[in-house]
Amino acid sequence: MIRRAWLPRVSTAARLTLGAVMLVAGAIEVADPAMAVQAVRAYELLPQALVTPVGWGLPFLEMAIGLLLIAGFGTRPAGVAAGVFMVVFIAAVSSAWARGLSIDCGCFGGGGTVAAGRTEYLQEVLRDTGLLVLAGWLFARPFSKFALESNPHVSTGVTAS
Repeated sequence: MIRRAWLPRVSTAARLTLGAVMLVAGAIEVADPAMAVQAVRAYELLPQALVTPVGWGLPFLEMAIGLLLIAGFGTRPAGVAAGVFMVVFIAAVSSAWARGLSIDCGCFGGGGTVAAGRTEYLQEVLRDTGLLVLAGWLFARPFSKFALESNPHVSTGVTAS
């Protein structure tokens, strides 16, 4: 047996960080649904009929995923869902960047058109890539400390080699 007490700690940090980001982003967007719809519209990726339902629905999904991660319940599926969100966000931001759109991502409120040169596409892609790495870690190692799910190895930090 090999002592790897740090693995659950990394999983805990990944779970709480990703969960907090998802929860806060969703809560900010829920507080201003018109702004969330505007952000979705600015990407020019969806048919007009889907813009409003997606703009209203995504924040609630983000909050649900964030709450599951923070609670440590369904960590692997919630991590996968968060990872899918990050891939979609990275693809959407990259698409806007490649098409020369000048928009705010709307990730933490805001959204819509911004002045040319005021975009932050690289920072947004890097941030979401980092969050995708955390989601991948949670897929591989979902068990962590202070979670509703438990793994007998987490409390002792001992795993089989």
